[in-house]
Amino acid sequence: MKRPLFLAALLFAAAPALAQRADLPPEPAIAQALDSHPSVEAAAQRVAAARAEAGMLRRGPHEVTVGGSYLRRSVDREGGFDEFDGTVTRAFRLPGKARLDRRAGELGVEVAENMQEDARHQAALMLSDRWHDWQIAGALVRLDAEAVANYRAELRAIRDRADVRDASWLDVDQVESALALAETRLADSRAAEAQARVALASAFPGLPLPPQAPPMTEPELPPESIDTLCALVISRSHEIGAAARDAERLDTVAMRIERDRFADPSVGVRLFSERSGAERGAGLVFSLPLGGGYRRSVADQARAQAGAARFDEARVRREVAETARSDAVAVGARMSAWESAGRAVDAASSASRRSQRGYRLGAIDMADMLYVRRQEIEARRAEIRARGEALRAILKIRIDSHTVWAPDED
Repeated sequence: MKRPLFLAALLFAAAPALAQRADLPPEPAIAQALDSHPSVEAAAQRVAAARAEAGMLRRGPHEVTVGGSYLRRSVDREGGFDEFDGTVTRAFRLPGKARLDRRAGELGVEVAENMQEDARHQAALMLSDRWHDWQIAGALVRLDAEAVANYRAELRAIRDRADVRDASWLDVDQVESALALAETRLADSRAAEAQARVALASAFPGLPLPPQAPPMTEPELPPESIDTLCALVISRSHEIGAAARDAERLDTVAMRIERDRFADPSVGVRLFSERSGAERGAGLVFSLPLGGGYRRSVADQARAQAGAARFDEARVRREVAETARSDAVAVGARMSAWESAGRAVDAASSASRRSQRGYRLGAIDMADMLYVRRQEIEARRAEIRARGEALRAILKIRIDSHTVWAPDED
């Protein structure tokens, strides 16, 4: 079984690979499944809410207020009079406040859009994990089914030989035991495959799935270098983008609240009529709230929240950098493990062929041959798992770097 020289490729150049593996669903189907995931749909609604909030901030909270009163006054020896007054007022944002409100709204939209893209990214990672779980389980089912078929053929042959006294019935018992264990393992593998398929179909019901998991391809390094992908994981991280924009938004909000310590004035017009119209008048009204300790505390709170957001941004940057390094290490380790598993399969297969010839020649007994065959099966199972984990690790670094399963990135 041939394997790529991974270490040399990792250090010097990546082997060419297709943007989309042949054993994965078509990209349009993947895009549809990701876009329709509930977490992505919910994030899209939050973007719409952020845009509405931006519109609110752009227009401002102040509206025209209309007030008035009517009363009937009675005066001794003069009679009764109808009197009324009406007032129309509106508060106005002081210079600079509207600009900060607009900027805070724009940043809120950017935060929501980044969170939407990050939700899609998390859904892509979920799809990758569940798809590879299903593929690995399917490959194990095929291997175990092949083992059961081989043991059944071996059992028929050894029974025929025992009937003519060319083999002992102890050998028959040993093969029957090996067959029963193989059938048990096959049943477990089929259950695991069914569970993996249910998990995948439940999370992404719109993704068309074949009846059986497609066979896994052999892992190939991405066309980009690992260092390039690590840099893209950080530079294209929407989680970092959301944290940075949110920190900037809270800075803007803090500045806006600081300005609110000097409240917005209200200006209006008052009309009145007294003594049934004998006295009439019109004038301007003006009001200005006088800020105190409450507004100062609100400003202190906003500044503290902005400072916390900056530390959150630093934490997210560290976490994403850790993810990038972990992805790179995982690719190297998983590829090395797959290469080792491939060598183990080659050696175990050779030993199995030799033991079978030895048994036919009478050099070894049935127990030794079955033991070597179990070793070969276990080596193949280990290779399947190692291959699946290598494919998973390579796809993960490509998803994290937004080179696959993501909208076009600058």
